[in-house]
Amino acid sequence: MSLRRLPEGLINRIAAGEVIERPANVVKELMENAVDAEAGRIDVTLEDGGKTLIAVGDDGFGMAREALPLAVHRHVTSKLVGDDLSDIRSLGFRGEALPSIGAVSRMTVTSRARGSDTAWAVSVTGGEISKPKPAALGAGTRVEVRDLFFATPARLKFLKSEPAETTVALNLAAPLAMARPEIAVKVVANGRSRLSVGAAQGDLLASRLNRLAALMGAEFADNALEIAAARDGVAVAGYTSLPTLNRGRAGQQYLFVNGRPVRDRLLYGAVRGAYQDLLARDRHPLVALFLTLDPAEVDVNVHPTKAEVRFRTPAAVRSLVVGALRYALDEAGHRASTTVAHAALAAARPQPGLPLRPGLGLAGNAAAYQAPLAPPVVSEPAQESVETYPLGAARGQLHETYIVAQTTDGLVIVDQHAAHERLVLERMRAQLAGGKVGRQILLIPDVVELDPGPAEAVAARASELAEFGLVVEPFGDGALIVREVPALLGECDVAGLVCDLAEDIVAGDQALALKERLDDVCATMACHGSVRAGRRLGPEEMNALLREMEVTPHSGQCNHGRPTYVELKLTDIEKLFGRH
Repeated sequence: MSLRRLPEGLINRIAAGEVIERPANVVKELMENAVDAEAGRIDVTLEDGGKTLIAVGDDGFGMAREALPLAVHRHVTSKLVGDDLSDIRSLGFRGEALPSIGAVSRMTVTSRARGSDTAWAVSVTGGEISKPKPAALGAGTRVEVRDLFFATPARLKFLKSEPAETTVALNLAAPLAMARPEIAVKVVANGRSRLSVGAAQGDLLASRLNRLAALMGAEFADNALEIAAARDGVAVAGYTSLPTLNRGRAGQQYLFVNGRPVRDRLLYGAVRGAYQDLLARDRHPLVALFLTLDPAEVDVNVHPTKAEVRFRTPAAVRSLVVGALRYALDEAGHRASTTVAHAALAAARPQPGLPLRPGLGLAGNAAAYQAPLAPPVVSEPAQESVETYPLGAARGQLHETYIVAQTTDGLVIVDQHAAHERLVLERMRAQLAGGKVGRQILLIPDVVELDPGPAEAVAARASELAEFGLVVEPFGDGALIVREVPALLGECDVAGLVCDLAEDIVAGDQALALKERLDDVCATMACHGSVRAGRRLGPEEMNALLREMEVTPHSGQCNHGRPTYVELKLTDIEKLFGRH
């Protein structure tokens, strides 16, 4: 078969297969055009999930009569200055959106250029373009897309239900609204307002937070940490949540590069790295990060959806993001999210008429295996002033597990095991950073029995484990002898520690050095060395724990991302008893 040039209409339909997969893609492309047109307001209307009607209107600079027919032709754009793909400063640049949409729908584009007395409209039906004709429009541009995919009925059958398609469209519209708080955005689906935010004024960071609160919820705004850092021409700003505010999916992680919403593995990996020792592997923080850099340093022409990017210096970008997030998390200190207290109060339900029963303490004492607490506070701990410290003064212990402290305006309940676990981890990390971990020689070395495979894996890492203060040697087939342990762990459960480390080493990437998995190893050791639930603490020990929490970064959550304490305000407690 001889070579031939494909018809223009067929070329557009092929492009539509790459750019327009569902109604949400139409919404995204048209909203991006509105942003590029310097709109101050964007209105989106959907009917039947976008299958029947998608209408996007804006008050941007619009288009003149002679420009309208060109705008619906492929590869026609005003956004690519000097034909330089390395200097893209707009969201759109390919000139494919309008012709691709018009190739698979019945589309009408109505526009009025700024300063013009007349609006003009052009229609595209299955790729066939009409001549411009006068129309009624106050300002800007309005694009109406009807009967999407009528020209490709097979694709129409693969669309989801109306609610599902509407949700996907909203999920693509929301990030664009986050990126531009100065633009008012409204989305109406089947006559019902689904998203409505007004144009923000004033400081950019403050307006961003207000916009994020409107779209991600007030809960995020109440527990957000400000991010601001710059290095070598790359700047990152935005907000991230406290570790104790997290979700089971990463759906509320929003990333932007030069105002463009992106899905980038490098940036998602940077977020995971920053929270590595603060959250369990199946939990994810809430994040909105805005990166700004020279357009020449990032390639946005990677995928038809323009949602993927490539950085010229990916390592530097990742380092900046991780460093900025870690700094904000370190500065948060012992702070925990307000959701922890809200959950505790929500769980409290008055039960009038029930007989009172004395509380039952835990039987026995679990003090055999635990790291030593911080040195006791030299004072009268039981009478310590509540005004002196953020976490208050210890007033008692419940069920040999929870410390109750009084603050100036409420009380704090601390999980002693979770809190001490975090403290031991941070002490160990500080010692490793200083280049020396204190060791404790066992008077009688412990012999730990393992399966041959795990035993060999641990023995192969003996020199690396020694840097962490754990000295092990092979001791026959499937056995190890432990001669020294980290001094921080005190009289720890040596056998349990070695078994857990063996499991981590076997399950982890064998190519990675243990130092590259520093937090995993330290967290395992800290868990075995922390104060157990069931140990009765004296007033001095309880207050010593509280004081160390106040000066230790990340002490608001344990090594697995769970909260270490709950703070209840006096006003909230009084509400439970009907005093307000």
